[in-house]
This record gives sequence, structure tokens and C-alpha cells, in this order.
Amino acid sequence: MPAIVLIGAQWGDEGKGKVTDQLGERVDYVVRYSGGNNAGHTVITPDGQKYALHLMPSGALSPSAMIVIGNGVVVDPKVLLAEIDGLAERGVDVSRLRISGDAHLIMPHHRALDRVVERYLGSARIGTTGRGIGPAYGDKVARMGIRVQDLLDPGILRKKLELALREKNQLLFKIYNRKAIDVDATIEEYLAYAERLKPYIAETRVMLWDALDRGETVLLEGAQATMLDMDHGTYPFVTSSNPTAGGACVGAGIPPTAISRVIAVSKAYTTRVGSGPFPTELFDDNGQHLRKIGHEYGTTTGRERRCGWFDAVVARYACRLNGVTDLVITKLDVLTGLPKVPICVGYEINGERFDEMPMTQTDFHHATPIYEEHDGWWEDITKARSDEDLPDNARRYIARVEELCGTRVSVVGVGPGREENVTRHPLLP
Repeated sequence: MPAIVLIGAQWGDEGKGKVTDQLGERVDYVVRYSGGNNAGHTVITPDGQKYALHLMPSGALSPSAMIVIGNGVVVDPKVLLAEIDGLAERGVDVSRLRISGDAHLIMPHHRALDRVVERYLGSARIGTTGRGIGPAYGDKVARMGIRVQDLLDPGILRKKLELALREKNQLLFKIYNRKAIDVDATIEEYLAYAERLKPYIAETRVMLWDALDRGETVLLEGAQATMLDMDHGTYPFVTSSNPTAGGACVGAGIPPTAISRVIAVSKAYTTRVGSGPFPTELFDDNGQHLRKIGHEYGTTTGRERRCGWFDAVVARYACRLNGVTDLVITKLDVLTGLPKVPICVGYEINGERFDEMPMTQTDFHHATPIYEEHDGWWEDITKARSDEDLPDNARRYIARVEELCGTRVSVVGVGPGREENVTRHPLLP
């Protein structure tokens, strides 16, 4: 079977980890293709165990799937090893992990610059996690990045680090009044990481090509989401990579013709973390309700997520941009008990209606949502497993979301557990 791409349709935190975990037992490879440890997936197993994954693909909890960190990911080896150790301590087999030698490394100077630049920007800050993701991608584009494969050649590693720190230490010390990074200490630290990571480093492109040739199923798992895409999101309040479906080909090294299905995950409402425009954001009791009932706190940072009503303009944009074949709506249960559940169906900007995403950053910042109100429901839906089990108003809500997005809703999440879903169309044949 050709490759399947799994992406987020909003600003992240939609529940992609749960979907990957559901599919993990039925696929042969799970590949993480973008981002770094600025992203987090929370997976809850049938026995109630909770796993917070940051760099490891969510398929790590599958008993048999190979798990791959692709070339498009930026890797902090200290964080990755801590995650490997944490999973191993809980009995999870991590020997199936493979890391692309072409993935770039997050270095100490990346983390230092990320934190100090955010503080320096003050009210104009982007809202990064401070984990060095942006600076690592910046060095990659500037062709001065350090890759995973460089851990295997101490001479190359030193040369590249010395070249990078010639500039970065000047910035840290002379511009930001911070301590310079020591070359020798960094080399010693990273060569220790190399010893432990060496068994996992591989030419992952060939591995995936061979798997596709054998007819095996490859699931490509994006971090973050469409509206955080460097090119197609709410720039500059975005991540530093391409978590959209197109980024899967670049970040994993597989051809676009291999992709047969694109699954997008969206909450039944909308959230985002960090700065940037958010037309449907709620500042009232409804926003507090969504945050409290939905446990809307970042997996990686613990930050409160900003909450708002479902934005069909954003969701339709994501479906069209990614060529979505199946939409998964999560956390429908969080809306239970609300008398009215609005859906944003368009924007008003300077007296003009927009049914599609406005072209300019300025217009999007000034967008006022146009709402369509739907009656809520009070029944407990966590035991629902088919459309017929859902209250009439919940079914109408999902039907309207499907109509507005122009893509079929295949699965509806009615609770956090792996099995708490209404499956309307199978995600895998």
C-alpha cells in the first residue's frame, strides 16, 4: 500500500498522536518528517497509561511498526536519548527506531540564541518554545548546519562547530551579553551522544523506498499543523518547517506519487499556543470552559492554550491545501453541555465578507468572525461508537462541519482514550 500522510488542520494540538497510535498497529512504518522537540503528542493506551512524546514518532507504542525520524526533523540528541530511556523504562521497545543521517542537530548555541532573541523581542516575540528549533533550521538553510551523520566523524563535527561558533559566539557575547559556547565541552558532550545514537542512524530514504516497493504501509506523521507552516501558515507566527502534506515528501525523501491518502485532524473547536492572529478566540466563560474541560495545556510547554469556536474558513483552507481525503474531528465531547455551539463560516474585514483566507497578514489580524449558531446537546457521548449513538444535535454539527470543509468526516473523537471514537469511514482499508 502506498504512503499515508497525517497532518494537523489548525494550529497544532489537534490529537494527531491519538490517531497515529490507532493506526500504528496496522502500518509497517511510522515516520516523523518535520519539526523538533517543540512539538508534543499525548497518547493514552487502553490500560490508561499516558505517554507524552516529543521527538519519537507516536508509532513508538506500536508493537511492530518501524519508527523513523526523517531528514526534515531537527534533533536535540539529549532530549531524544532521554525520551528513549523513558520509554525503555516503561517497557516500550525502542530498538525499531531509525534516524536519518541527514537530519540536522540542535546545538547549544541554537537553544541559547532562541531564548535570548525571544526576550530581546519583548512584545513582538513570536512565542517560540525556546528549544532552538528556529535557529537550527536557520543554520540548515544558511548551509552551516550540523547533521546527525556528523556525529560519526569527530573531525567534521569539530570543523563545523568551530565555523558556526565563530559567528554565534560573537552574537551571544557582544550583542546579547551572554556567555560564549565552549567548543571542546560541546564536542565532548556530543561525541558521548554519538556513541549511544550510532546504532539508530541509517539511510532512511532507501529504507522507505524499499518498504513502498514491497507494498508495505508507510504512515508519515507531521508535527505542528497547517496554520503553523512556514510558507502557508500565519507567518511570522509559524514554526520553521513545513508540516503540511507537501512537506512530507521533502522531510522523508519519498515521491509525491507514493501518497494515496491524506488524513487531517481537527478539534471540534479551535486552539493555538503562542502569539499570532486567532479570529475565533474566546475571552469569556466559554473560552474558560473549553480550556478546563478540554485540558488545553501544551504537551511540551505546559502553556495554556488559547481557545475559540470551530473556524471553518481555516479548516477548509487546510483541506484544500493538503488535498485531504479524510477528516478526523477530535474532542467533540468537550462541547457537551453548551446550549449553543457556533461555527465560524466566514470573516468580515473592513465591511467586506471573506469566505476564504484573506491574502494579507493585516487583513487576517483584523478579521471578525461571522458565526452560524447550532443548538448544543447535553447527553454523554463518550460511549458512542456509531453515528446513531450520537445525539441529533451532535450529528447535525458534524454534518455541517463536513459540508463546510468539503471533505468527509471519517472519524469523530468522543473522548481521550484510544477506543473512544465514532468511526464513520475506515481510515485504512
